[in-house]
Amino acid sequence: MAEPKTKKNADSVEGFLSKVKDKQRKEDCLKVLELMKKATGEKPMMWGASIVGFGSYHYTYASGKEGDWPLTAFSPRAQNLTLYIMPGFDKYDGLMSKLGKYKTGKSCLYLKKLDDVDQNVLQKLIGESVKYMKKKYKVG
Repeated sequence: MAEPKTKKNADSVEGFLSKVKDKQRKEDCLKVLELMKKATGEKPMMWGASIVGFGSYHYTYASGKEGDWPLTAFSPRAQNLTLYIMPGFDKYDGLMSKLGKYKTGKSCLYLKKLDDVDQNVLQKLIGESVKYMKKKYKVG
C-alpha cells in the first residue's frame, strides 16, 4: 500500500509562512495561525510542503487504507486561503450562516481574505470541529 504523501514533518512553520509572497495572504495566515493555536491548544506543525496543521488523528477506511491527518489545518493556496475543517460543515449550519463570505468543499473552507468572515465565528467553528474530531477519534 502506498505511503501518504502529506505527512507531519519538522520543517519550519515560520519559514514556510515567511515565503508567502502576497502580503495580505501572509497577514491572513499569521492571524489564522493564532486562531488555530487558541482554538486547539496545539503547536503548529508542517504537513507535507504546504499545510500547517494542529494536532492529529489516525483514520482507517473500510478499504483498509489508513494514515494520520491534522485535526485542523490551513494552507495559503494561490486562489484562496484554505482551512481544513475535518468533519465538514453539515454539523455547523448555525455557525456557517453567521460566518460571512466563503466557499466550501467537502472539508475545505475557502476564503479570499480573512476580513470576509467574522473571525469570532471562525474561531468557534474551528474549536467545535476540533472538539468533535477529538471525541470521534479519542484523541487527547
